[in-house]
Amino acid sequence: MAGGGFTRLPGGSVVVALSLPRPTAWGARETSRVRVLVHAANRPRALTRLKNHGLRAVHLRGNAEPPTPDEVTAVLHHPDGLLWRSVPDDATELWHPIASLLRPAA
Repeated sequence: MAGGGFTRLPGGSVVVALSLPRPTAWGARETSRVRVLVHAANRPRALTRLKNHGLRAVHLRGNAEPPTPDEVTAVLHHPDGLLWRSVPDDATELWHPIASLLRPAA
């Protein structure tokens, strides 16, 4: 089950944040989780962007874990508007583009 939430920005767009299990196909532990941030015109479009990247079973139910102001800033300053990093937050870990989460490790 994904935990997450969203924040509506003054321009009408939204930032959606989800905590998801890390894909285990490439040797990651099953218990590890990632925090995914998506910037889009609306919530359904944000979820569609994730589904287009292969995360098919993603649903946003409620607003229990909305993005923090730092997360909103990070996703707004990234050209793709789609980022992830490991949970729990590690202050030294940077945000990564979604493609690095979904490709197999060499």
